[in-house]
Amino acid sequence: MVSNTIKTRSATEWMSSLPACILLLLVVIFSTSSDIHNQILRVGDHYWPSYYKLRMDPVPPSCNPTANVEELVQARLMQSTEDDGLGLGLFDAAPVNPDLIRSSVINAQAECKTKFTSYEETKERITPAVKAFRAVELFVSDAIGLGLVSQKFILVILLLLCAMTATFKRHHIAMRPVLSRNDHYFSGTAQVIGNGILLTSSYAFRDLAHSDGTQVAKEVALLHDVWVYGFGALLLVSIYNLIRVPSHLKPGGSLGHAGLAMPMYAVMAMLTAAFFFSAGHTAGIGIYLDKLLDLSDMFLNVGLFVWIGMMLKQTRLAAYVLALFKPWKLPPEMLSVLVVIVAAIPTAYTGASGIFVIAAGAVIYHELRAAGARRNLALASTAMSGSMGVVLRPCLLVVVIAFMNREVTTDQLFGWGIWVFVLTAVLFMIVAMTFNRQNKINLAPVSEALPQTIYAIRPLIPYIICMVGVVMFYRFAVNVRLDEFSAARILPVMMLAILIFEHITKKESVSDDGLSTNPHTGIETCIRTATNQTTAEIGALLLLIGCSICFGGMIERSGIIEQFPSEFASVWTAMALMVVVLVIMGMIMEAFGAVILVSQTIAMVAYQAGIDPIHFWMVTLVAFELGYLSPPVALNHLLTRQVVGEEEVLKAEAECADGTFYQRHEKILMPIITMGSALLIVAFGPLIVAY
Repeated sequence: MVSNTIKTRSATEWMSSLPACILLLLVVIFSTSSDIHNQILRVGDHYWPSYYKLRMDPVPPSCNPTANVEELVQARLMQSTEDDGLGLGLFDAAPVNPDLIRSSVINAQAECKTKFTSYEETKERITPAVKAFRAVELFVSDAIGLGLVSQKFILVILLLLCAMTATFKRHHIAMRPVLSRNDHYFSGTAQVIGNGILLTSSYAFRDLAHSDGTQVAKEVALLHDVWVYGFGALLLVSIYNLIRVPSHLKPGGSLGHAGLAMPMYAVMAMLTAAFFFSAGHTAGIGIYLDKLLDLSDMFLNVGLFVWIGMMLKQTRLAAYVLALFKPWKLPPEMLSVLVVIVAAIPTAYTGASGIFVIAAGAVIYHELRAAGARRNLALASTAMSGSMGVVLRPCLLVVVIAFMNREVTTDQLFGWGIWVFVLTAVLFMIVAMTFNRQNKINLAPVSEALPQTIYAIRPLIPYIICMVGVVMFYRFAVNVRLDEFSAARILPVMMLAILIFEHITKKESVSDDGLSTNPHTGIETCIRTATNQTTAEIGALLLLIGCSICFGGMIERSGIIEQFPSEFASVWTAMALMVVVLVIMGMIMEAFGAVILVSQTIAMVAYQAGIDPIHFWMVTLVAFELGYLSPPVALNHLLTRQVVGEEEVLKAEAECADGTFYQRHEKILMPIITMGSALLIVAFGPLIVAY
């Protein structure tokens, strides 16, 4: 963090957090304005029937309602008898019937008078009240138009701005954090090379778009410029970071560990560049990066969900929910099961497992530690906390699957997702209570625990009222239900309402360690702190998603997918191959990029092999989650390490250094056993029943 401040705000906050906060608020405003506009139109039509006619001042008809009919008839008769100018005289003109012309003129005059009557009536209906209402309605309509036009620009600017923040704060996602000078040089050099590749490819893509002489729309040309100048700025920041060596780093360092400190996005950029650049297709990465904009609303929602999670972290809500379980004196293993199951709900509302781990992982870890859970168990549970809810409504990942694959719907996927969630929860409970249990189950008596639990509900009631109030406001004032399509714009408002409540009641806010509390410092400070934490996380995540899409494009164009057999001996063989491939993709790719690649490549192969589309995508979701929990990458564990801190992870490893193999690797094995068992059942259970 930059030390010099301007009016108690750091330079980073002025240049990064504040613009990011404004951009995120604009996304909420623009996405909500459409709902508000629909309601305004309904109100207008209620008070002024056929309001659509009053939205603009009427234009008087061009005809003359008082013209003499006989004069018009005579003019038409004279016109019909005039020579056509050809002078051929080959055919005599048919006799003109004056009665038919008169009838036509009379009908035209009647229609003209009707138009003038409608014009006068509409003009009279445009009262000062209508004009005032219309001004508001048209303003909201213009805001919608501006939002649609600016949506892509907001995404690009948000991605680049937050990526620079993540670079400056050294917060990119890597296998290991930077601890030594060698780590720093490897990581910094990889970022310089990766950002140079992104700049080069974006510049080549811009030239390619203008190379054939085609007139490029101003919006598109401006977007190309934003990409190029943005990556240029990101490159400069990474060069500055490489030169500026932190003083706290240890000298030297293992070269093997240094290689693992390279950010994943930079590694993906270098691998992808090796493929595209060697093929002479320098613009390839830029083309695939630009595909982010095709789903700009979805990726903006990713940023919103991270922001929601960080605001949740600033509240006491999570602590109050976990306080409900404390009177029962649950063993740590059972408490971890309950926490992971409860976490499935916010996971579903934050879009994907990685997003939830970033948003709430620190709170979950420290609360489990406060309840007596050993570090490895708390780490495993934190990594697992984002895995179960991805199949529940209204998970953004499922919405993307349904959007890109017309063979399935969100209702079908969420309907079966409930059963997958129940299965995974049961398996996690079995694993936790058999493999992991190190304490006897000695629950508190019901007569003692139940009254305390009921008493612990009391602090939650105002929060429930806030949440229900926001949902009801949107339901009745804006006519929008809380679902997978509206969650991203409703939940930020809900979190703001909770922060305002805590500000009014002077509740204490949760500190960055997720455990202790600080005196309440005001809503502005809470929002600012949440946004400070959000910017780096959004930058790291969106840049990884973008490079993951490019990496998927490399796989698609490399022809590897074409090596898949077009026909299988049996559906069992097809499913076994799909499971292996999907788990590997989950190991090396981010969720949204992997879904896009699967939709465009192997999904159709699975359908043709006789695998039901719903069954295939349920397997895909579970396989991805297993991949995110499995080495060599284990993305959810990397994110857990990032939010919990390297020191806690090292302490966990030291605690179990002399334990059994399972105890030493509990944080990895526990999630793998759970999700691996779930994947086998989900993949092959329906086939056993069907065949």
